[in-house]
Amino acid sequence: MGNIKEKENEIIREFELFDDWMDKYNYLIELGKSLPPIDEKYKTDKYLVKGCQARVWLYAEHNDGRVKYSADSDALITKGIIALLIRVLSGQAAGDIIKNDMSFIDEIGLREHLSQTRSNGLANMIKQMKLYALAFEKAG
Repeated sequence: MGNIKEKENEIIREFELFDDWMDKYNYLIELGKSLPPIDEKYKTDKYLVKGCQARVWLYAEHNDGRVKYSADSDALITKGIIALLIRVLSGQAAGDIIKNDMSFIDEIGLREHLSQTRSNGLANMIKQMKLYALAFEKAG
């Protein structure tokens, strides 16, 4: 399965294969298309990530000490971004998710190539994923 750092390094290597940002955006869109579908019962306001320009539904569950995320978005690039975050964080221990700095996002140059509203949405997606992890950790 790999730990968070291994997954981040894998993504950094993948993004290094592309020379320009149009190719990287296309790759993000492809990642979004490969995101497993979220159960329709989670596509409600209760699971919407607040502060995103696009609609993003995020659900998390905690099994055997690991947090598993599922998500969807109505925007292609946003769906690709949440797919990246899920790839890194899903299946990890809550404590590891909470303390991770998500530095790979800056290393691949994603944040600097997003509009201000998308960048805020990215921050809110990460915040929501960490809040789920924190709730699971506190619940024991």
